[in-house]
Amino acid sequence: MNHLTRAASAAVMWVRGRLEQGRARGSDRGDISITTVIIWVAAVGGALAIAGTIGVIVSKYNGLLNGI
Repeated sequence: MNHLTRAASAAVMWVRGRLEQGRARGSDRGDISITTVIIWVAAVGGALAIAGTIGVIVSKYNGLLNGI
């Protein structure tokens, strides 16, 4: 139990130090640009469209695909 307490204490100290370093650096929150949001939305939308298309094709030709 003593080892666990020391490990937890070390982890808390490390996190506290990292938070203090972040505060000392300033108020740069790392905001993402609108371009990044557009790219992510397009990527997720494209992935959903591809998955939907595959789902429709598999359900339509399910009887013919059994031998694959």
